[in-house]
Amino acid sequence: MRERHVFVVLTNARDGRDDEFNDWYTNRHIADVLDVPGIVRAERFEISGAQIRDDAAYRYCALYEIETDDLEGVLETLRDRAGTDAMPITKAIDRDRIAIVYKPMS
Repeated sequence: MRERHVFVVLTNARDGRDDEFNDWYTNRHIADVLDVPGIVRAERFEISGAQIRDDAAYRYCALYEIETDDLEGVLETLRDRAGTDAMPITKAIDRDRIAIVYKPMS
């Protein structure tokens, strides 16, 4: 049975490299991730100026919608492709990031 999941990735660019990071993410990385079977939609966000708290650790958020009956397989494919020609990773990314998969509850 196909289930829906949301893969949430919170990131930052290395200091002074936001333009390079965003160019890579928008023009390369999103397409590479969407090429993984089971990942059906992607959307990126940048932190807004107004926040409930002023201690946000991450400037960027990407949400990937996954529809699959094999979530482990989708995640394994992502891990296997990361850093290869199929999914190069820019040096402009701060490697400290959060990546969590959620499933709907209600």
